[in-house]
Amino acid sequence: MLKQERQNFILEEIRKHNRVLSSELSLNLNVSEDTIRRDLKELSDSGQIKKVHGGAVQNAYIPFSHKDREIYAHDEKVIIVRKAVPLIQDDFVVVMDGGTTNLELARQLPLDLQATVFTNSLPIALQLSEHPKVETIFIGGKILKNAQVAVGLDVISFVRDLHADICFIGTRSMHHDLGITDFDREESLTKQALLACAKHVVSLPLAEKLNTTQPYKVAHIENVHTIITELAPDDALLSEYRRKGLQVL
Repeated sequence: MLKQERQNFILEEIRKHNRVLSSELSLNLNVSEDTIRRDLKELSDSGQIKKVHGGAVQNAYIPFSHKDREIYAHDEKVIIVRKAVPLIQDDFVVVMDGGTTNLELARQLPLDLQATVFTNSLPIALQLSEHPKVETIFIGGKILKNAQVAVGLDVISFVRDLHADICFIGTRSMHHDLGITDFDREESLTKQALLACAKHVVSLPLAEKLNTTQPYKVAHIENVHTIITELAPDDALLSEYRRKGLQVL
């Protein structure tokens, strides 16, 4: 089998199953695991997949249910959130988009923090309702069941006249040239409105979401001010984002 045929097979398997194992591909294609690893590296370097230990996953792979996403890469999300918490000061007006990293941020807010949080996320609103000093305003609208966020014209109209200090925007894909993108058009338009009403925009992506893209634009890279990942700020993967002028934490 030619290399292009192997790689097409690999891409098709990932489209079907969201992930592949090097050992299984080696058996199915009757080639060595070293050959498979080279194929995965080429596909990963070209941005078509994300190479991980033992195989590969779709770019910006997202487990199906919200509960699955809460568990997925939880330790990495805690690292991200601990770097994000100091950005929220007393008396801030905060816009908090959906997403499980933002949900972890809501859980980690100090109990003595006094702030006002606007959110279109049902889980985040419920979490913050237990915080003793955070005033929580849920922005209602049509609910995307899998993401558990409100989207659409009701949300966009609500935030149009809002002036927030900071927005934590949910991020499925981020690229140093193309900015933040998403796979749902209505959610993308909603995210655009959320970040437009804040003076400072923060993205909290897992490193695996970097240099990946989805079909719909959320924000140009110039509209994002701070990016926080589980990586060290000087990691080479973040160099292009630093070069673009983003604060990297």
